[in-house]
Amino acid sequence: MSVERSGVVTFKGGPMTLVGPELSVGATATGATLIGAGLAPVNPLEAGAGKTKLFIFVPSVDTSVCSLEGKKFSDASQAFGDDVAVFLVSADLPFAQGRWCQAEDVKNLTMLSDYREMGLAKSWGLYLKELGLYARAVYVVDKNDTVTYAEIVSEVAAEPDYAAAVAAVQAA
Repeated sequence: MSVERSGVVTFKGGPMTLVGPELSVGATATGATLIGAGLAPVNPLEAGAGKTKLFIFVPSVDTSVCSLEGKKFSDASQAFGDDVAVFLVSADLPFAQGRWCQAEDVKNLTMLSDYREMGLAKSWGLYLKELGLYARAVYVVDKNDTVTYAEIVSEVAAEPDYAAAVAAVQAA
C-alpha cells in the first residue's frame, strides 16, 4: 500500500494528492531507471555519481510554466561546471522532451522520462494522483546521494524558488 499525502500541493487552487513518502533534506536519495534520449535506460544517481545533482521535476515541458522553468534552470546551470549534473524529469515521452530542447535551444540539461512506471515519482513522493504527472519540485542531491535541498512547489502552476535552488547547488 502506498502512502498518500493531501494538503501539500494544489493545481489551479484545487487540492491534489501526492503518492509516495516525502523525501526530506538529510535523507538518502533512491534511484530508479528512467528513460533518456534514444529510449536508453538511465539511473540518474549512477549517471551523476561523484557529482552534485540538481533534479528539476515538472508536470510537462509542453506547458508554459514548465518550459519557462526549464529554460531558467538551463541558463543558471551554465555557471555550475562539470561537477554538477542537471536532470529535468517529467512524464513526457523522450521524443517530446527532445523536440522541446531543440525548439528552446537547450543543450545542457539531461532530459529524463518516467512515463513507463512513474517509479521515481512515487518513491520520492512526487506523483500527482489526480493528474498522473509529476508535482513541480526541485531537489539538490550531493555527491554522496544525500538530499541537501528540497522544494515541492505548493501550487503546481507556480514557479519554484530559483535563487534558493541555485544557492543550494553552489553550497553542496
